[in-house]
Amino acid sequence: MKKWSVILFLLLAIQISTSAQATELAQLALNIEKLNQFRKILSDMKSGYEILVKGYGTVKNIAEGNFKLHEAFLDGLMEVSPAVRRYKRVGDIINYELKIIKEYKAAFNKFRSSERFSAKELDYLSGVYGKLTSESLANLDDLAVVITSGKLRMSDEERLKAIDAIYEDIADKYHFLKVFNKHAEILRIQRSKEGAEVKVLQSLYK
Repeated sequence: MKKWSVILFLLLAIQISTSAQATELAQLALNIEKLNQFRKILSDMKSGYEILVKGYGTVKNIAEGNFKLHEAFLDGLMEVSPAVRRYKRVGDIINYELKIIKEYKAAFNKFRSSERFSAKELDYLSGVYGKLTSESLANLDDLAVVITSGKLRMSDEERLKAIDAIYEDIADKYHFLKVFNKHAEILRIQRSKEGAEVKVLQSLYK
């Protein structure tokens, strides 16, 4: 009987030991699985971080590159190309300015020396010529700004359009001056004829 009790005790001990080992093994397997999952999470986090850093670097490089391109483009707009400086209408604008000065001076000297205009009328003529000259000189100032590097941010096309606009404006001024002087000349001729007729009449009634 005592022998069987010992055997039963040994069997029970072995079973308990086996059960405990099985539990430990199961816990170990679970821990290993959790460790693998944790490693995967860490690996994913690392990959995500690397993608984030790389993406940020790419975006930063693109942004800096775009800014440099933008800056270079804007700086380029400050420069005036030789094609703009050699544009035919640049010279035409300057020639119109010279014509305006020459035309008004010749006309005013003629009208003043003709003695067919009163002092008030001569002041009026002088005022018109002065305003016209001042505005045409402003056209030259505008032209200088357009064709000088570092003054305006404009493309070549915009500069050419600006030059065309200045050309049209100063051309209008010159044509106005021609018409104005023509009317003043007609008035001078009429008054000269009237003066001559008066002198004839006066000579007849002497």
